[in-house]
Amino acid sequence: MARSEVNRSGEMEVFVQVVEQGGFSAAARVCLMTPSAVSKLVSRLETRLGVRLVNRSTRALQLTPEGCAFYERSTGILADIEDAERSARAGEEPVGRIRINTSASYAAHILTPVLPMFLELHPGITLDLVQTDRVVDLLTERTDVAVRAGPMKSSSLVARKLGETAMVIVGSPAYLERFGTPVSVEDLDKHSRLGFGYVRTVDGWPLKGKSGTIVLPVSGRVKASDGEALRRLALTGNGLARLAAFTVRNDIATGRLIPVLNHLNPGDREAFHAIHLGQGGPLPSRVRALLDFLADHGRVS
Repeated sequence: MARSEVNRSGEMEVFVQVVEQGGFSAAARVCLMTPSAVSKLVSRLETRLGVRLVNRSTRALQLTPEGCAFYERSTGILADIEDAERSARAGEEPVGRIRINTSASYAAHILTPVLPMFLELHPGITLDLVQTDRVVDLLTERTDVAVRAGPMKSSSLVARKLGETAMVIVGSPAYLERFGTPVSVEDLDKHSRLGFGYVRTVDGWPLKGKSGTIVLPVSGRVKASDGEALRRLALTGNGLARLAAFTVRNDIATGRLIPVLNHLNPGDREAFHAIHLGQGGPLPSRVRALLDFLADHGRVS
């Protein structure tokens, strides 16, 4: 079949439905086709591409690595097509799905409280929220926008700063009553210092020492993969935690957590950025709408 005669976007739409519906029959119902027609279309697509996209069995449909890659690219292309058509029809009204990757702390304390406002402003947009503190490959993870803490490294990523947060060491009243309130760096040797289970830019607690800032390693028997888990560990008396101030503001105000060693705080601040791939050309209007919204309503203080 000549290249110009192939309805590639139509094939992508059917293939995406096969993946998302979990099989040919379910996809056929969504696409108003017969299961055999869907199966034949996928087979023709595989023949034209020269690769197997799915492994078929009587119990399940499993994507091959090539199928996973084709699905990821197809969803992005279809979203861009939908966005372009909607923009042409409705004067740049943003539409389509946005995949957001962010830390659990930012999601819990900043993002989710303002999402109803964003969704009301943009009824044509749907969101796919993924929470993790680890740094992800935006292209591999099919991520449109990621919100990350820490310094930005030079790369192909484009960043929009969302502010900075102070850091604070906190413990629960029950924990401090049991183990005492530390007043010096030496006192921390007697305490469980909760930390992250992965290497960070500063892997420890920066504190004022006698001859400048020192970095005290964490020593707790429990580590966590994200800041929100560390906050909950501190709330339940598992140790002291050094956390972004905006994540524990309400806990401190209500007395659930008590700040300690403020006089040893070196004053370091952690920056937050909304980042996206810099691939040239204009941003999809749905992504631009989210970035503009976060710049106004998603800032940390």
